[in-house]
Amino acid sequence: MKYLFFALPLFLLSCSSEPAPETTQETTTDLSVDMAAAAPDSLLRHVVMFSFNEESYPDGVAEVEQAFIDLADKIPQIHDFEWGTNNSPEGLDKGLTHIFFVTFKSEADRAVYLPHPDHQAFVELLGPHLKDVLVLDYWTK
Repeated sequence: MKYLFFALPLFLLSCSSEPAPETTQETTTDLSVDMAAAAPDSLLRHVVMFSFNEESYPDGVAEVEQAFIDLADKIPQIHDFEWGTNNSPEGLDKGLTHIFFVTFKSEADRAVYLPHPDHQAFVELLGPHLKDVLVLDYWTK
C-alpha cells in the first residue's frame, strides 16, 4: 500500500487503449536512476500535502506532525525540511491542510529516504490518520 500512490497512475496509464503520444523528451519513473539536476546548485524538493480524518484531530494529527518533523534528525540524506498548515484565503486547497517540504541534494539521497526504515515507520503511523495525500517532486530553478 505504501507505494500505491506511485503505482496506481502507472498501472492505469498502461491499461489505456489509446496509443501513447509521440514525445521528444525521454522520461523515466525508475527512482534508482540518478538524473542530473537542472542546474549545479539545484535542490530536489519532495513536496507532500495531507488531509486528515476528522477523528484524528487534534492528537493524531499532532503525532503525525511530530513524527514527520523527527525524520529530519533521523535520516541524514535530508538536506532541509520545512512544513506548515494551509492558510490560503483562495479556497483552492481541495481539503489538503498540511504541507511538508523535504529537500535533498540528489535523487540518490531521495532513493535512500523513500525505503528508509524510519520513513517507512512514519508511513505506518500516518496510515490510520490519512484522508488524502498529494506528492510532487521537482528540481529547484
